Amino acid sequence: MIRNKAIGIKSLGLISYETAYRIQELYYKNILEKKKNGFANYSGQCSPNYLLFCEHPPTYTIGSSGSTEQLLVDTVVLKKQSIALYQTNRGGGITYHGPGQLIAYFIIDLENFFTSIDRYLRLLEEAVIETLAYFHIIATQLPGLTGVWIKAANTQPHLDSKICSIGIRVSRWITMHGLALNVNNDLEPFKQIIPCGISTKKVTSIQQEIQRTTCIKRVTAVLEKIILEKFYYS
Repeated sequence: MIRNKAIGIKSLGLISYETAYRIQELYYKNILEKKKNGFANYSGQCSPNYLLFCEHPPTYTIGSSGSTEQLLVDTVVLKKQSIALYQTNRGGGITYHGPGQLIAYFIIDLENFFTSIDRYLRLLEEAVIETLAYFHIIATQLPGLTGVWIKAANTQPHLDSKICSIGIRVSRWITMHGLALNVNNDLEPFKQIIPCGISTKKVTSIQQEIQRTTCIKRVTAVLEKIILEKFYYS
């Protein structure tokens, strides 16, 4: 089997969650169709991989392990605040997306790299941790919890803060969805939900950690470089 370690990068800009999801589905079906036709087993042909970067207007999404009980306001309030609400097929609970938050959607064939969902999740977390280190932010993984975290200075676990959420879907080793890294986005909407179903943790951003606005294009460029390297050498 020929393995294709190239990843096509697409920048979608500010785009609705619904439109971004439809684009993901198109790429997913494209990869699936190639695999069904056995392209990956023929000389000179292999399945493609895609990485989509974007931002969303204010939106709450609820993953497969979440529920509306994690939403602390009703739909009337959401309408007044112009915040969309979507039930989605990624893993995880409820989270918030908004302008200034960097979204990375991965539609890749893991059979081009490795066939381990746990390894895939850890790779995404490590890429974000290394990206944050570039901006002089010390981040970490927490045992048993998916995502990237900032440890509290006083070592009190309930004061740890989440800076990046990760929610994925994998079918026939083809991935969808991905990560949401808080860069300059408004954090107030997180107060209206129980983020990812964890009520004992807080939420933070690059802006909050370094006390200044950071160019989201610069963060994207750093994350892209690290991700491509990690997948290539995986």
